[in-house]
Amino acid sequence: MEVRSLQPSDPFSLCSEMLGVAEEAFKAGNFELAAEIYGSQLDELPQPERSLYLKKGDALALAGRVADALASYTRAAMLHQLCPEELGILVECIAQNIREKEQKLPCGKMKSDYIYNNEEYEGTEPPCTIGIPQNPPQSREPDFFSCPVCARLLLDPVTLICGHSFCKRCLCDRKSAECSCCNTRIKSKAEGYEVPGMDVKVNVVLGNLIEKWFSAETKVRRLSVEGETLWESNDTIGALEKFNTALELAPRDSLLTVQRAQLYSAMKNFKQALNDADTVCRKQPLWPKGHYVKAQALSGLGRMEESLKEFLHCVALKPEWSSVKVEAQKLICEMLFPAFENVQASFTARTPSLYTRLKPVSLNGPNSSPVDDVSLPGGSKDPSFRLTKASFPKSDVFQMKNVPDCPALFDLPDDSATKNLGSVLSCLPGVGLKRKRASPSEDVQSIELPAKAIRNDGECQWEEPTSFLAVREIPKDVVDSSDFECSLCMRLFYEPVATPCGHTFCLKCLERCLDHNPHCPLCKENLSQYLASRAYKKTFLTEELIICYLPEELCERKKLYDEEMRELSNLNKDVPIFVCTMAFPTIPCPLHVFEPRYRLMIRRSMETGTKQFGMCISDELKGFADYGCMLQLRDVKFFPDGRSVVDTIGLSRFKVLSHGQRDGYNTANIEYLEDKKVEGQEYEELLLLHNSVYDQAFCWFSSLKDNLRAQILNHFGSMPSKDPDPQSNSSGPAWCWWMLAVLPLESKAQLTILAMTSLKDRLQAVRRVLLFVTRKRHR
Repeated sequence: MEVRSLQPSDPFSLCSEMLGVAEEAFKAGNFELAAEIYGSQLDELPQPERSLYLKKGDALALAGRVADALASYTRAAMLHQLCPEELGILVECIAQNIREKEQKLPCGKMKSDYIYNNEEYEGTEPPCTIGIPQNPPQSREPDFFSCPVCARLLLDPVTLICGHSFCKRCLCDRKSAECSCCNTRIKSKAEGYEVPGMDVKVNVVLGNLIEKWFSAETKVRRLSVEGETLWESNDTIGALEKFNTALELAPRDSLLTVQRAQLYSAMKNFKQALNDADTVCRKQPLWPKGHYVKAQALSGLGRMEESLKEFLHCVALKPEWSSVKVEAQKLICEMLFPAFENVQASFTARTPSLYTRLKPVSLNGPNSSPVDDVSLPGGSKDPSFRLTKASFPKSDVFQMKNVPDCPALFDLPDDSATKNLGSVLSCLPGVGLKRKRASPSEDVQSIELPAKAIRNDGECQWEEPTSFLAVREIPKDVVDSSDFECSLCMRLFYEPVATPCGHTFCLKCLERCLDHNPHCPLCKENLSQYLASRAYKKTFLTEELIICYLPEELCERKKLYDEEMRELSNLNKDVPIFVCTMAFPTIPCPLHVFEPRYRLMIRRSMETGTKQFGMCISDELKGFADYGCMLQLRDVKFFPDGRSVVDTIGLSRFKVLSHGQRDGYNTANIEYLEDKKVEGQEYEELLLLHNSVYDQAFCWFSSLKDNLRAQILNHFGSMPSKDPDPQSNSSGPAWCWWMLAVLPLESKAQLTILAMTSLKDRLQAVRRVLLFVTRKRHR
């Protein structure tokens, strides 16, 4: 909380120590003590100190003594005209009291309980409804079909790359480049998606469903949007016709009524604007937008006191609405603290004696208790007030009797004013209302408190909205599963994904189509950039609707999917086979994948979680060889055209039992190969052979030319070290496979060695190859 700084103009008159105590009391929340100290200091001054009056007013306002605070502010205004910024604490206190006692709302409980638009409302708005809180506050869960931005029925829904859906108009009008639901950056067109404001495409499935299920509400929404568009183009007559037609179809729609009220205000038809705004305030008393539009209409009619009250209601309902708070402060300055230039000298001279004789009078009659002792509207024990129209020389809070040479400013109030709640603000000494009046006898109509509904337990509760704002529910008998059918697999959507062109497919179906052709399967729009971004995110709304309205069908669809995943996860039966080159256990095997069938195979190995597939060389008769090596997928890098570079490493060897195919790629039933272990004397002989062949292999590699050795190291890495126990791995020592990979051998010879299950035979074969290549090089 801001504390006004006090710099005593006369250090001999003001006690700095007492002021320090007052400021500490103020900061500690002891406002009564702070006000008392400021008052005692003022009493000791020969001349009034304006800043001290302001600080005393702040303390009194925070202490709940609004009437006394106003008197202190008035004295400050007599010394120099007040600025709106100096009344911030006063407005906050009045609004908070209204909130707690008149509106029966708990302190500080705002946005978490009531739905408002994300953007702050501005005091001056463009001739449209963008930025308006699109729904009155209501304690309910939002339904599926509401736009996250405007909170109304989705109209021409557009789905972003993150999977969230918005009205097309809301999306195009947003300045932010991020999704308001998940803060995902909305990529530019060059990155694969349209930015807001460009030609974004409507989600065909969602658009058709909403048109089908909510035809009447959709028609109202479309009329409303058309009206907003006409209003933005300054065709107010056309816009009014659209709003009138929409309200004929939905007469209880509060937002439409507010929109029309704003349009009436823009057309200077403030009476009609007030009628509409007042209707909304009675139905939705906790919606700050309704009070805001009503305040604007009252201001246009010159009824400034009532306008101020509505602005204060807005601040009470939404304290963070700073622009409205400023409006309230300006109004108070204009209405209650006009310039005192003409009377300042006179009032300054009389201030001490005048205010010592100022006596508070009850609003309920001359025999009531003083202001400080009763619960007066606007007083220290009542937060609310009513702005009534009092003539300039009258006051319904204070009266002056037997005050010599005092202007007739403090007469008793008339009875008609006291019958209403009364207004502390309109009854201060010397207040002049700066507005035109139709006639001297015109009386401002008192504004009734917002309507309330009484529960059975007697507790007060604000009535709920009465329009299309209730949670939308769809009778299950009108839900047709064919509306959620993928046009590719002709089955219920599973993990539905919407493309930038607005069409929806199962995620797996779309990926398979994009493997073959980077165009939409339905409209043939180029999806190359979408493919490059690989931003395949499920459409949340479509998936939620399926879960909610088609649970049995979804359960059956999920069973089919799970069965397929179980089949694909089996690493013995129908194992996917990549027919390409030789692969060996523990040896890296980078792959360049560009064929659609292998794109699908790699993707499935990732989806199942196994991240494994077999590698075999080709065979002219069988299609692929009878022996191969399983590969473990470590990393995949995708290119914009769908190609990918796959980083794999060999795991274990296998033997093919039978050959097969699935969706274009080869499969096989396999059994895994393991080396036969030996013991005793055979193991000793194996160990000697292992060490001898390793030394021979190391010498051969070390004797290679530098450039050739560098190429081998760059492709296969360093030669693995010698294993202490050559039988510790079921496939034998890693250096042996590394040597087979780098030796200049034909694939058939490598395949023969790969199929061996005897480590001794494999080491002897490597020795023979090393002897052959060494002799060949020496020749």
